[in-house]
Amino acid sequence: MNCPICNNPTRQIFQKYGYWIVECVNCLHRCVELALPADHTNQIYQDDYFKGGGAGYPDYLAEEEILTRHGRQYGSFLQKYTTPGTILDVGAAAGFLLKGFQDSGWRGIGLEPNSAMVSYGRDNLGLEMEIGGLENFSSDRRFDLVSMIQVIAHFSDIRQALRKAAQVTKNNGFWLIESWNKESWIARVLGDQWHEYSPPSVLHWFSPSDLSLLVAQYGFSEVARGRPAKYLNGAHVKSILGYKLQSSSLSWLQGGLKLIPDQMVVPYPNFDLFWMLFQKKTVS
Repeated sequence: MNCPICNNPTRQIFQKYGYWIVECVNCLHRCVELALPADHTNQIYQDDYFKGGGAGYPDYLAEEEILTRHGRQYGSFLQKYTTPGTILDVGAAAGFLLKGFQDSGWRGIGLEPNSAMVSYGRDNLGLEMEIGGLENFSSDRRFDLVSMIQVIAHFSDIRQALRKAAQVTKNNGFWLIESWNKESWIARVLGDQWHEYSPPSVLHWFSPSDLSLLVAQYGFSEVARGRPAKYLNGAHVKSILGYKLQSSSLSWLQGGLKLIPDQMVVPYPNFDLFWMLFQKKTVS
């Protein structure tokens, strides 16, 4: 297959959970070598993803406070670059991040393929939510900000998704993207055992350089970048580590995970995370 970013050839580098991970020979972007069905997003993000553990969440709703605070932090940070306006939060799940943005003065909608999560956001948080994925999103509305927090790596058709995002972003509007950094030292040390290699839910692995190359094709340029402060609850930490350890030579460590309290707030070492803020060039 050719690279979805620069259209150059890719080479197979290793298999994970039965899927080939390939790397572009030019820009070094990594992605899954997989012909995806049209309903891939709906297949992956069913209710079990949000409460079944594994590569997903043991109980997504239990992290409401943590995720709302994360959205609030981003909303506050953005005041350095723009005033609060309209937002499209992509992959919004139950809307906790969106609620945090709204607490910081933003207003807008959450886009999420899982209907149960959408219902929760509407019924319990009073949010404006729509069911669907970005690849098929259509709206006459235009937004000052499109947020993609831990989302861009999951797009089944990344070029179509970003075309849609560009269409609904106002001139001089922003994209806020948070993702895992495949070039971090921990990703390099762990190699194919890096926890973020989790196909078929995760389909792409970025560095700041190839992400910048990709979004530039849609008229966006970098404004700022950094590392986010990220937190998980204890139950989520145990679920992730248990899932990863069960197929490794360190599986004997699983028994110790039960010592972690479910509600403990655990800071995630952010050295393999990054965020980037991009701005759309004015179109005359």
